[in-house]
Amino acid sequence: MSFPGSISIVVPLYNEEENVRELYSRISRVMKKMDLPFEIIFINDGSTDRTWKHIQEISTQDISVRGMSFRRNYGQTAAMSAGIEASRGEVIITLDGDLQNDPSDIPLLLEKIREGYDVVSGWRKNRQDALVSRKIPSRIANWLIGKMTGVELHDYGCSLKAYRSEVIKEVDLYGELHRFIPALASMVGARVTEIPVNHYARTRGTSKYGISRTPKVFLDLLLVRFLLRYRTRPIHFLGGAGLGMGLTGFLIAFYLTLKKIFMGEELSRRPLLLFAVILILFGTQLVTTGFLAELVIRTYYESQDKKPYWVKEMIEGGLEN
Repeated sequence: MSFPGSISIVVPLYNEEENVRELYSRISRVMKKMDLPFEIIFINDGSTDRTWKHIQEISTQDISVRGMSFRRNYGQTAAMSAGIEASRGEVIITLDGDLQNDPSDIPLLLEKIREGYDVVSGWRKNRQDALVSRKIPSRIANWLIGKMTGVELHDYGCSLKAYRSEVIKEVDLYGELHRFIPALASMVGARVTEIPVNHYARTRGTSKYGISRTPKVFLDLLLVRFLLRYRTRPIHFLGGAGLGMGLTGFLIAFYLTLKKIFMGEELSRRPLLLFAVILILFGTQLVTTGFLAELVIRTYYESQDKKPYWVKEMIEGGLEN
C-alpha cells in the first residue's frame, strides 16, 4: 500500500560498516526538511562486516528505517529488486551506500517526477573517479547503451535515480540489469530524463566494482537489446535469422544444381555444397527454435495472467440505455 506523496529510499549495502550511519544521517536530514512521509530501506547484501549490526541499531532508534539482510551476497541488482518490491512509497529513490551519491540531490529528482517524468536518472557530470579505469570505460559504455537501446543518457551507471512506483514495479530485475533500468522501463512506456547530480570520491571502505565487469556489462547489453526488440515476439529475431541462412543455403544449392545439370560439374568434392547444406540445416533449426520460444512466451504470459502491455490510466464510463 502506498501513501499520498510518500517516498521510499532504497539503499543496497555490501560491507559498508564505515558509511552506513553517516549515510542514514544525511538521508534523514534531507527528508525531514521536505516534510513528506518517507521510509529508508537498507538491504544488507550478505555483508561480512558489521553493516547489518549498524542497520539493526539504527532501526531501533528511527521507525522510518526498515532493514533486510540476505543470507549471502547476491549482487546489487538483487538487492535493489528486493528493496523495490518491499517499498511502500509512491516514489522510489535508489542510491549507493558508499557516500559517493549526495542525498541533498533527492529534492531535485522529485521535482522532475512532479513534472510528469516516470524515471529520473542522476548524471555524475563531475565524476570523482579514476580516469582510465572508471571514467573512460563508463563513457564508452554509456554511448553504446544509448545507441543500442534508443534511450540515450550520459550516465547509466549512476545509482541515484527516482522512479514512480507503478512503473519500476512493472520491470523485472535479475542478473545484473539494474544499470539498464531506464531502458527496461521504456518498454512499458516510461518517460525518462536525467539531471546533473553531485558526486564525491570514496573516502571510506573499498569499491566493490572495477573494470573487470566490462564483459558482463556488454553481455547484459545484448540481452537488453533483445528484450527491447523481441521480448514478446522472439520468432521475429530467430525466425528472421533462420530464414536468411536457409534462403542463402538454398540459393547456393540451386546454383550448384544448375552447374551439375547443364555443365556436368562434379559436386562431391565442392566445399560450397557442404556449406549450403549447413546453412539450410542451421536455418531450419533457428526457425524451429523461434517457434518453441513463442510457445514459452505464451506460457509465461498466460500461466501468470501477465499482459504484454501496460495501462497508464483508464477512464470508466457506464453503458447508455
